Amino acid sequence: MSGLLQPGWRERRVAIGAIALHVVEAGPVSAPTVMLLHGFPEFWWAWRRIIDPLAAAGLRVIVPDMRGYNLSDAPDGVTNYRTEVLADDIAGLATALDLTTFALVGHDWGGLVAWAVAARHPERLDRLVILDAPHPDVWTGYALRHPRQALRSSYVGWFQLPLLPEAALRALDFATLRSSLQTSARPGTFTPAELDRYAEAWRRPGRLTAMLNYYRALPRSSQTIGRIAVPTKILWGQDDGFLDTALAALSRDQCDAGEAVILDATHWLHLEDPDRVAGEIAGFAVG
Repeated sequence: MSGLLQPGWRERRVAIGAIALHVVEAGPVSAPTVMLLHGFPEFWWAWRRIIDPLAAAGLRVIVPDMRGYNLSDAPDGVTNYRTEVLADDIAGLATALDLTTFALVGHDWGGLVAWAVAARHPERLDRLVILDAPHPDVWTGYALRHPRQALRSSYVGWFQLPLLPEAALRALDFATLRSSLQTSARPGTFTPAELDRYAEAWRRPGRLTAMLNYYRALPRSSQTIGRIAVPTKILWGQDDGFLDTALAALSRDQCDAGEAVILDATHWLHLEDPDRVAGEIAGFAVG
């Protein structure tokens, strides 16, 4: 289906209620399981440099395309992308795959969904790992107190507008999205050929609107999730151009058992320092 599989990787579609998610898997089926959730504007391939190291560490690795992305179904309507719905997708995927419990890892939007899974379905998670995604309960207050963060996040409001973001992002074969990825990452993190792969996913019918609907659904989603009881590790790139590093400690403080690790990386730490990120995940997921 995807044409991006490496030796030892498997893919399939998994039905979850009214939709189906495209899922890539690696590692022994009977091993402890870790599920990886990508962020905007990536898709399952975001974890291409992490999958093999985790599988080599003896983990079963499950990597879905999130609802609305790439080869997963993209239902119409903003309400289908509320954070609660996205979180329930992940719990439903775990049930469909016969997972009693598992470790969950999320980056960016995948991290926001992972926070919500930990809040709504804590009994399903052994461990939670968050990459550059603030706990929802600290986000708004921090942005209001720190104008620089509010400015950095101004695109979130713009993405909630109708139609205009699609037109702007689609122009010149997604030139703005391509530039945003390259300029916010270390040189060479996203090659032109890799960006072409991303663009293939973006131009699938309905997918760009679905991706933006994550943002449009924010006002219709639960605004607080409460403290997190699941043991949590937060990994944060110290040079993240979208999110202040202080959000890592504030998010850690919302966890009953949490730690924050700051890496020498940007927002795209899973691609810039995959060995370190994979090691942190593997060492924590089976702890």
